[in-house]
Amino acid sequence: MRKINRTREETKVQDVIAHPDGIYAVDSGYGRPQLAAIHLIVHRGRAAVVDTGTNASVPRVLAVLAALGIAPDKVDWVILTHVHLDHAGGAGSLMCAFPAARLLVHPRGLRHMVDPARLWEGTMAVYGPERAFQLYGRLVPVAEERIVPATDGLTVELGGRALHVLDVPGHARHHICVHDEFAQALFTGDAFGISYRDLDVDGRAFILPTTTPTQFDPGAMHASVDRMLGCEPQALYLTHYSRVGEPARLSADMHRLIDTFVAVARAARGEGVARHVEILAGLEQVVREEAARQGWALGEEASVDLMQLDLELNAQGLGIWLDSLRVREAAAA
Repeated sequence: MRKINRTREETKVQDVIAHPDGIYAVDSGYGRPQLAAIHLIVHRGRAAVVDTGTNASVPRVLAVLAALGIAPDKVDWVILTHVHLDHAGGAGSLMCAFPAARLLVHPRGLRHMVDPARLWEGTMAVYGPERAFQLYGRLVPVAEERIVPATDGLTVELGGRALHVLDVPGHARHHICVHDEFAQALFTGDAFGISYRDLDVDGRAFILPTTTPTQFDPGAMHASVDRMLGCEPQALYLTHYSRVGEPARLSADMHRLIDTFVAVARAARGEGVARHVEILAGLEQVVREEAARQGWALGEEASVDLMQLDLELNAQGLGIWLDSLRVREAAAA
């Protein structure tokens, strides 16, 4: 890996983007290029890792840290926005590599880091056992004494740089984001949706909610988007994929599209596979309409193709939400 040029505000070096304020985006290698980012925060010779990718991502993180001159014992924090495995699958392996680091994770996710068995069962239910192992490998547990519960309002420090925890459910009940005062930025995981660089037009980013299984809650997602915007960030760092600006514009699109996704789900008829197919078709049409509305670089059909896996998982999540909604409505009747 070539030395990272820190004199430019944003420089690509292989699978690394050097952003302002000591923030680096490392392509996790998950799925395809620029699908999932691992963010490094480097400050006064110390480092934090925000989301970890999978076990296969670990050599990439170590290589970038070495290129930046950060030894493994100078990594103070491994921070998980949530424990879905494209964000947290490599956490246990990275903790083995960083002897002084502590793992910061939502209290609801803590037990899954100590004992990943149930997390693995849920992943197999979505992908099947063979595909799950191909994607994520063997999950490595983390000793409980090395874990700090990421409670709402908690502040941790990185070389004197304050990182504040916000509890932001909606995508998952165990989801946090991190407010970095120094950078005037938020690390949002999936709580502020996804924004693929393939769709950008002249550097202008676009956003879509992610409703993947199994804990989508539209009301909570709306509230979390408003709470994040209330921090008045200048930039958002999304796992899918990295830095976006114009938070006010993107939050308006998030609110509109959350409601649109919900409307698609509520309009679906039937049960089981038939309902799923109808929701999926509805989401594909939303993407086509959004591509036309926003003038995405890829156009309508190419955008649908790019997002096919996301749309499949979103449709699954919306179906699970519908089922839980019906149970709640029946109980209240």
